[in-house]
Amino acid sequence: MKNLKKVVLAAALLGLVVVAVFAYSIYTAIFTPNTAFENKEAFVYMPSNATTQDVTERLAPLLKDLDAFLSVANRKGYLANIKGGRYRITKGMNNNEIVNTLRSQNLPVKVTFNNQESIGTLAGRIAAQVEPDSIALATVLGDSAFLKEHGFDTYNELSLYLPNTYEFFWNTTAEGVRERMLKEYNAFWTNERKAKAKQQGLTPNQAIALAAIVQKETVKVDERPRVAGVYLNRLKKGMLLQADPTVIYAIKRETGNYDTIIKRVLYRDLEMDSPYNTYKYAGLPPGPITMPDISSIEAVLNPEKHQYLYFVADVTNFGYHKFAKTLAQHNQNKVQYVQWLNQQRISR
Repeated sequence: MKNLKKVVLAAALLGLVVVAVFAYSIYTAIFTPNTAFENKEAFVYMPSNATTQDVTERLAPLLKDLDAFLSVANRKGYLANIKGGRYRITKGMNNNEIVNTLRSQNLPVKVTFNNQESIGTLAGRIAAQVEPDSIALATVLGDSAFLKEHGFDTYNELSLYLPNTYEFFWNTTAEGVRERMLKEYNAFWTNERKAKAKQQGLTPNQAIALAAIVQKETVKVDERPRVAGVYLNRLKKGMLLQADPTVIYAIKRETGNYDTIIKRVLYRDLEMDSPYNTYKYAGLPPGPITMPDISSIEAVLNPEKHQYLYFVADVTNFGYHKFAKTLAQHNQNKVQYVQWLNQQRISR
């Protein structure tokens, strides 16, 4: 009997040891720090419809004990409900904290784009910052049925997308990106801005088309209201806009190569038969030649009041222009610019 008691006691003690070891192993797996990186934080980009394999591939370089993490993740039900997004893991996190982070702390990304000249290049720029690829984005952003429903077409489709920095969840769908851009467009065009456009004889989309020309003509924000004033004066007088950037854009659109660099417009270019060629066709082009900054749009809505009708680059003050009220004065200003082009051997 005494031996039996010893056996029972020993078995009980052994059981307690086993339970303690088991409990300790569970505690260790859950609550022991399990990060392997030296930086203060690391970001995990988990794709939509991710599998356990995706989780493994993205976390393996960041963790000391991947198996322990997967065990905890499975017990907590995470592997059966993986959520796409961008997540921050900080140094020293344990598996419990990592799972909780991946489950509920999807962080936004800042998406920036500006001055794109086509839906394709815009899609590529956005795709570098969010999950959807450029093909999916280009298809959705340029969808003709959606554009038509909201008053756009293939000529002015860029007008819908206002350059700026926006916050998106990294796993936002292409449709989600488009809906957000429509919301931003409608929010930008307040009644006050629409009224200002109307005062200039323009619709919102026409204001953007003119702003795109202003954008291409001058990089100087403080000069844009004056340049806008020139083009508005020409429009009111029924003069051709004769804007070199529209000719350059017409060449790019015709060839499909938006990376083309043209520093000098030639006389033969002015004969190109394109609705964007403002040397050949009166009025505004049918759509923007680039995505203008908000500062360029504001310049069109709040132009400088003056009587200038012409301007040419000022080679004595690079980035700015010389303005003229008469063609004779403009031609005098132009001589210096042409001489400078020749001296720099800029022929194209």
